[in-house]
Amino acid sequence: MRRLIVSLALCVLAIALPVQAKPKSWTGGPGYKTFVIGDESRPTPGEVKGGLLMSGGGDWAYEAFCWFVNRAGNGHIVVLRASGTTESQDEFYNGVKGVTSVRTFLFTDRKAASDPKLLEAVRKADGIFLAGGDQARYVRFWKGTPLNELIDAHVAAGKPLGGTSAGLAVQGSWAYGAMDGGSVTSSEALKDPLGPAVTMVGDFLHFELLTRIVTDSHFAERDRLGRLFAFVVKANQLRASPTARYAHPLVGLGIDEEAALTVEADGTARVHTNKDGKAWLVTGGEATDLEPGKPLNLQGVSVVGIGKSSTFNLRTLAVGNPAFTRTYDVKDGVVTQRLRWSLALHGGAGVIERANMPPEKEARYRASLTQALEVGQKVLASGGSALEAVEATARVLEDDPLFNAGRGAVIATDGKAYLDAAIMDGGTMKAGAVAGVTRTKNPIRLARRVMDKTRHVFLAGEGADAFSLVQGLEQVDPSYFLTPERQKAFEAWKAKNLAGIDRSHLYGTIGVVALDADGHLAAATSTGGLMGKQWGRIGDAPVIGAGTYARDGDCAVSATGTGEFFIRDSAARQVCDRVRWNKETIDQAAYNTIMSVGALGGDGGLIAMDKDGKAVFAINDLGMYRGAVSSDAPTPQTGIFAGEALR
Repeated sequence: MRRLIVSLALCVLAIALPVQAKPKSWTGGPGYKTFVIGDESRPTPGEVKGGLLMSGGGDWAYEAFCWFVNRAGNGHIVVLRASGTTESQDEFYNGVKGVTSVRTFLFTDRKAASDPKLLEAVRKADGIFLAGGDQARYVRFWKGTPLNELIDAHVAAGKPLGGTSAGLAVQGSWAYGAMDGGSVTSSEALKDPLGPAVTMVGDFLHFELLTRIVTDSHFAERDRLGRLFAFVVKANQLRASPTARYAHPLVGLGIDEEAALTVEADGTARVHTNKDGKAWLVTGGEATDLEPGKPLNLQGVSVVGIGKSSTFNLRTLAVGNPAFTRTYDVKDGVVTQRLRWSLALHGGAGVIERANMPPEKEARYRASLTQALEVGQKVLASGGSALEAVEATARVLEDDPLFNAGRGAVIATDGKAYLDAAIMDGGTMKAGAVAGVTRTKNPIRLARRVMDKTRHVFLAGEGADAFSLVQGLEQVDPSYFLTPERQKAFEAWKAKNLAGIDRSHLYGTIGVVALDADGHLAAATSTGGLMGKQWGRIGDAPVIGAGTYARDGDCAVSATGTGEFFIRDSAARQVCDRVRWNKETIDQAAYNTIMSVGALGGDGGLIAMDKDGKAVFAINDLGMYRGAVSSDAPTPQTGIFAGEALR
């Protein structure tokens, strides 16, 4: 009997004290599945800060995602998605790294957005990430649910939220929901922007920084500019109800694949990219004849590219150092870019007096200037860059023996020609320059190669000649540069026969400045220097900031004259600094600079162009060979004499 009692007692004990089993993992609930990686029980290591991650799709720009993880305090991230499984959480944990845990919720039904256990996990999240997929499911599963409110509250509480592809598309105050089961193309949206295929959804996510924003992803890669125009137009129409009053219209923000925009709580934003991805800011435009069933007609839409070197504020929409600035029109559903561009050049300055200029010589100069302008015009009018245009134009002038650059360069004291050139890209602030070149047919091409193919800015003498050979640029015998006219002038110089020197081309440096349709500036300058120069003399032309300079948003400059004085006064950079810091107009800045050079004793002139393409010519001598052409004035015009208007 004792044995039986003991046995029963042990059985009761076994029931009262069960063996500890491993807790059952959480794999799902009503309308969802869930997956986790990492340790959700550990505390968040760092401080959680607000911000938005807006990724365009494609391969992740890890720098941006590291930013997001850091904003989440390197803690616990929740991924929300409606397709796929653990792709995002695996990439966060094993690729980006630095997170404590990542939990994914895969939605299969709207009822999941009201599940208390899921909501509690989202509430505790340090960061929320909206994965790619089908944004229509996000709208159907989340809009108007407790989860919708929780996502809004998460951002309002100063916690970070990110999204990629579809997870970006729904972040704006109005979103393209793709509610008809497809993905509308630009051409389809432009044919009928108010039609049923452009399914715009409002009153979904409510992020204060995005109250004016309509977003789109996979942007340039899928040609989505046209459809973003349509999205913005329709969303503006939908919210223009009699009971709604808005101080500002909606704007569009498209983001390329492999690019991501990180946005701080104060609205300051930065583009991160694996390649050359950008964000595209779409503002303005006046729609006409806007009715359902009709194609879009829209005039004057501003599109600004935000690159990795740009600054951007999502709150003010201010962009600094834009990757491009464009204007588009839409006529009957067809998008066209306004190719607004400008080009100006000079062919040197000197004692150029109308009474001493034979008509046939004047005609030759004007014809040469016009020919060069037409070459640059062709580049810019076909959508080419300012950099390409100034190089191509300068090459024409280098090949023309009328000018002191390339063939026709003046002769140094040892009887040889030594060539200098420089080129500068105002968008990237990259520059290339060469000095003392003796065999390269077009020194401006060599300067461009220095900029593009080396980590240097300036090569001179034998090193520049050797680099030219390595680059395979066209070489010529040094005698190619020595024309009979220059030989005659050199002999007169040696004999100190000033009457034998053509003073109408005393400073024959050539230069070009341009603005392209993307709003970028560039400058190029090329010269043979001064007649009879000695001991490896280098003038201002190849010196960045003295004879050549370009900076987007300010100006582009090329100078000609007594280079020593332009160097001492940092003439080219001075023009741009006057515009940038003194807020002078381009006319004032150019005039004040050439007067400053003159005060030091320097003669010559310069050409300058502002960010809007306005070209000015500043001269403190008796003349300067010059010309200009633009999209607004497409017939090339030239000038020679001081005080003469271009014609």
